[in-house]
Amino acid sequence: DFTEAIPAFLTIIMMPLTYSIAEGIVFGMISYIALKTITGKYKEVSPLMYILGFLFILKFIIG
Repeated sequence: DFTEAIPAFLTIIMMPLTYSIAEGIVFGMISYIALKTITGKYKEVSPLMYILGFLFILKFIIG
């Protein structure tokens, strides 16, 4: 399932590119939420993930 493979790949790639494990995980989480929502599988994502994704996007915009 590419909606789980692509976020995993992005997480692995972004960790060394951003020099931060946390930033890599955030990129993977945001891409997971985005892909599940775009493909119509939004019910597979918990409400807590949506809240965390929104907060992480705000973190990127503000900081």
